Amino acid sequence: MDENYDVIVLGTGLKECILSGLLSVDGLKVLHMDRNDYYGGESTSLNLNQLWKRFRGSDTPPESLGASKEYNVDMIPKFIIANGGLVRVLIHTDVTKYLHFKAVDGSFVYNKGKIYKVPATDVEALKSPLMGLFEKRRARKFFIYVQDYEENDPKSHEGLDLTKVTAREVISKYGLEDDTIDFIGHALALHLDDSYLDQPASDFVKRMKLYADSLARFQGGSPYIYPLYGLAELPQSFARLSAVYGGTYMLNKPECKVEFDESGKAIGVTSEGETAKCKKVVCDPSYLPNKVKNVGKVARAICIMSHPIPATSDSHSAQVILPQKQLGRKSDMYLFCCSYAHNVAPQGKFIAFVSAEAETDNPEIELKPGIDLLGPVDEIFYETYDRYVPINTMKDDNCFISTSYDATTHFETTVQDVIAMYSEITGKTLDLSVDLSAASAAAE
Repeated sequence: MDENYDVIVLGTGLKECILSGLLSVDGLKVLHMDRNDYYGGESTSLNLNQLWKRFRGSDTPPESLGASKEYNVDMIPKFIIANGGLVRVLIHTDVTKYLHFKAVDGSFVYNKGKIYKVPATDVEALKSPLMGLFEKRRARKFFIYVQDYEENDPKSHEGLDLTKVTAREVISKYGLEDDTIDFIGHALALHLDDSYLDQPASDFVKRMKLYADSLARFQGGSPYIYPLYGLAELPQSFARLSAVYGGTYMLNKPECKVEFDESGKAIGVTSEGETAKCKKVVCDPSYLPNKVKNVGKVARAICIMSHPIPATSDSHSAQVILPQKQLGRKSDMYLFCCSYAHNVAPQGKFIAFVSAEAETDNPEIELKPGIDLLGPVDEIFYETYDRYVPINTMKDDNCFISTSYDATTHFETTVQDVIAMYSEITGKTLDLSVDLSAASAAAE
């Protein structure tokens, strides 16, 4: 191990594996280590025995749940938006050849105690029971404006400069009601809270267009796709990519202590008495705990069920977003459901997650509004985990630390972190102008 590297990456979570792949493709010499003997770090995937051991302390789950090896339960489950950042990274690096995706059946939103399909186009707006007759017409006009909007075509701007006017001002021009704004902002544009309303509207409109374009991509019931056998395939595929470009992987390396010179810059990593030298260290927060701060907790419930989420049109895979206002919360709650259709559970079994930024110390009570929507569950596990963000100055110490995974059930925030870290590490902007048709998903 006593060698020199451009970058040493610690931890095989999804963010670290994507960066390792991108940096290897760029021609950097990368060493990738993990203290665990498995890939994925926090974003690993567990079979039923492992799930039981983690939450129940024994590895003998009831036989009625089926074979352990048929379960691939993602610990940080997130759907992938079809035209979004992660798909662009997958195509840019050609990792798509290692993965098989399948479209996700449904995208839903919670409103006044019920679950509704998220309307994403002018046609769907007119059909949606979410809105009354006059509101449907107003929403339809707004959707047409968004669909026709082109950044480089001033004629499509209707006199609005989206870099200057706020999302609130654009929405008020169309006279939309609060409940409509709620589902558009949170379930379509995928904003985490309502602060977007007072920001320039350009990002809001781009996010809505991304959702609609992704929905049209596979003609499915949602704009999302998900890998067969779950997300564990992703870190491993990026690891494979890194290895193809000369990256070195070492699992089960205890301690992984980052070494610094007298000026405080990272110069290498020591494990089992050997030190590998490097110019930069990339890692998740657990490897450099004194350079991160706790910014909150995520509460979640993991459920095994024998049926789809009720009121989701029998979707075998679905996301339901519960906007903060609907629950009197400060942030949204998310439901994620996947099943044997994506090979993550045995025939007839469904895995559902309820997740939210923790606002109390009691996940059972806090997540109840989401859990109540699931119907009967066979098993339920609760967990909270801390969320960390880096507080170091990357240029001063050459340590590039990822943020912890948030409560969302889609990948957009994760990819934004990766792209920003790539620019910090390399000083370059990642070119993601790719041919999106290079990725396909089975829709059956």
